[in-house]
Amino acid sequence: MSREASPPARSVLPSPLYPILDASQSGVRPMASILQDILDGGARLIQLRAKDMAAKEFFRLAEAARRLTRQAGCLLIVNDRADIAMACQADGVHLGQEDLPLSIARRLMGGKIIGISTHDSAQAREAEQGGADYIGFGPIFGTASKNTGYSPRGLEMLREIRKAVKVPIVAIGGITETNVTQVWEAGAQAAALISDIMQAEDVAEKVRRILSLRQA
Repeated sequence: MSREASPPARSVLPSPLYPILDASQSGVRPMASILQDILDGGARLIQLRAKDMAAKEFFRLAEAARRLTRQAGCLLIVNDRADIAMACQADGVHLGQEDLPLSIARRLMGGKIIGISTHDSAQAREAEQGGADYIGFGPIFGTASKNTGYSPRGLEMLREIRKAVKVPIVAIGGITETNVTQVWEAGAQAAALISDIMQAEDVAEKVRRILSLRQA
């Protein structure tokens, strides 16, 4: 499948699929069960998100996720919390625009992976210049998973961001199995999916199908 822009100069992303395991969307299913299904489907990169969870509980969840991901050879990225990422020996942290500054996170994280959420070209360039290992960009499409305060950015803006920076891009926001190939073709190295995976009847099979689309 052809790309509309040159690939990034460097890569820390081992997979075109970036599942986000969001505690707010687990319903009655145990988070560990959903995570295991995602891993069984072949995911090799996962972000753990628990925005409304107390730090102590989040840490316990992150510890359990670290054990499972390590066994599967999967990278674990913790959302927002550099302290919890370090405490559970995660592979990295993903920070939003209102979170810990990138420069401070780098002091704490050392050579671990740091991703930064961005919503326009200025933020994307700032993250790259600040030393982010990758950027998240979105929301690409409309999404109910998270209120970002930003309108959908669209595929055309994603193409513009791809031209503006060399770091890998993870597209996020309203991405599903039906439209994921569009964001890959527009220049994203990976696509973050939340609801479409977590609410699937067969999570492992959903992950397998999405990964197979990139290989087609």
